[in-house]
Amino acid sequence: MRKRVALLGIYHETNTFIDVATTLDDFKNGYWLERDAIRAEYQGAHHEISGVIEVIDASPDVDLVPVFYAMATPGGIISDETYEAIRFHMMAMLDDVLPVEGCIVVPHGAGVTPTNPDMDGHWLGALREKLGSNIPIIGTLDPHANVSPEMVLATDFLIPYRTNPHIDQFATGCKAAEVMLKTLCGDIKPAQKLFQLPLAISIEQQNTNAHPCKGFYEYAHQLQTEYQLLSAGILLGFPYADVKEMGSALIIASQNNSSQETENIENAGHALREYALVHLQDFDGKKVKIDSVLSDLLDAPKPVLALDIGDNVGGGAPGDSTYLLEYFEKKNIDGVFICLYHPESVKQCLNYQTGDTVKIDLGETDKTYPVEVTLQFVTAGVFQEDTPKHGGFVNYDMGTIAVVKTLLGNTIMLTTKRTPPYSIRQLTAFGLAPIDFNFIVAKGVNAPIAAYSSVCPTIAQLDTPGVTQADMTLFPYKHRRRPLFPFEKVVA
Repeated sequence: MRKRVALLGIYHETNTFIDVATTLDDFKNGYWLERDAIRAEYQGAHHEISGVIEVIDASPDVDLVPVFYAMATPGGIISDETYEAIRFHMMAMLDDVLPVEGCIVVPHGAGVTPTNPDMDGHWLGALREKLGSNIPIIGTLDPHANVSPEMVLATDFLIPYRTNPHIDQFATGCKAAEVMLKTLCGDIKPAQKLFQLPLAISIEQQNTNAHPCKGFYEYAHQLQTEYQLLSAGILLGFPYADVKEMGSALIIASQNNSSQETENIENAGHALREYALVHLQDFDGKKVKIDSVLSDLLDAPKPVLALDIGDNVGGGAPGDSTYLLEYFEKKNIDGVFICLYHPESVKQCLNYQTGDTVKIDLGETDKTYPVEVTLQFVTAGVFQEDTPKHGGFVNYDMGTIAVVKTLLGNTIMLTTKRTPPYSIRQLTAFGLAPIDFNFIVAKGVNAPIAAYSSVCPTIAQLDTPGVTQADMTLFPYKHRRRPLFPFEKVVA
């Protein structure tokens, strides 16, 4: 008899320092996928779900049963009503397909609600209670997860992506599915352990292609091979969440829970912990202000990718800060491209024709930036990304967009939907050539590098104001664990 594996997930990266709650509409305007719609969206794409689909579909005796997947753009705390509505709906849809022999889950690992600050641990625990102890629950994690013991206890195997920018999501989904197949046929019985590290890696230092994370990941891979582990997963952590799990961690997994495998897990976990402690100072970011590097950037090869850390949409920020735009305008620097979430200005532009002059008020609600612009065009902001980039997305929808130019000649793309800058197609799909700009402002830290590094010979991470500013020690935490570097001194 063919075995059946359910697929489901709730995916959100929650910034608890944002006042605006994430609502049900945010999920429904993001990804709200049921049954075959999951396959329609992700089959043949670059997401972890795409990898799961490919591996399970190739199995001769296992069927994938897509159930439900909901995702919202990173933002503020998810309201209790929203979470309960999503969880109830997902569990009801799961009831419709039971019984199953396995379940693949796709959490982010950094979801927060007022009542359940460990949202992912809560719904994974409820799933375990529903399925019982004999049904394997195997899943993927974003490495920005703030992992709790409850998440690990509720599952048999969790594997995070190994890259940031996240370009291995497909491969991670394949790995999770392969472990599920081996578990179902009795070849392995995964065992895993969480090691919470006494540090929170600075968001600036989380690029896995650069020091210090490159060496950390290489050492993890070395230990995984040496101890023949299923996974030596590193969780970078998400610093913009005031929860007790906030910080970096490891999930080390073996093929079974024999005494030797258990010892291997312990040895690998302790070795990686010691590596992190020895390199503590390397994991603290530089927090570079634009004033300190402007002269260098003006002389650097163009275009320069100017990463606006404080308004990082992928970290939950609004995406409407004009800080860098104002800076460049005041310095009379032209040839700048910036994308801003500002539906009010898009609506205003709808009343004008190409070439018209429009006076718009950009910026945040309590700090506007009036600017006179020339309307270039208004269009539907829909595009596709065909190559693996951060997020694994293929289909993008920025809503209606308006592209305008300031009198100085700087280009502003205004959107009606918050859209992280994960794809260069955000420009090229609308006739904007990156090479024509001196500076491309991207509201992110590491994720945009995967999209723009091929055309931007110079990359600058800039510590700007905002709810995702680089210096995590400036946020008013109440619940984080202690001691935790860089907040407190940690002895190696």
